[in-house]
Amino acid sequence: MALKITQKKGLIGTKQNHRDTIRTLGLKKIHQSVVREDTPEVRGMIRTVAHLVTVEEVD
Repeated sequence: MALKITQKKGLIGTKQNHRDTIRTLGLKKIHQSVVREDTPEVRGMIRTVAHLVTVEEVD
């Protein structure tokens, strides 16, 4: 199973670790989406920046 992660908010005014986490997920722009495998590591990163992204399950 995979997860589609979309950045919904900008990074201006956010903490440095949130910006680093968004970049690690592979996101660079608002409304950009990436598909990542559903692993505990990715779930942890999503939990850290949950207020900045939306997540959908894809097959």
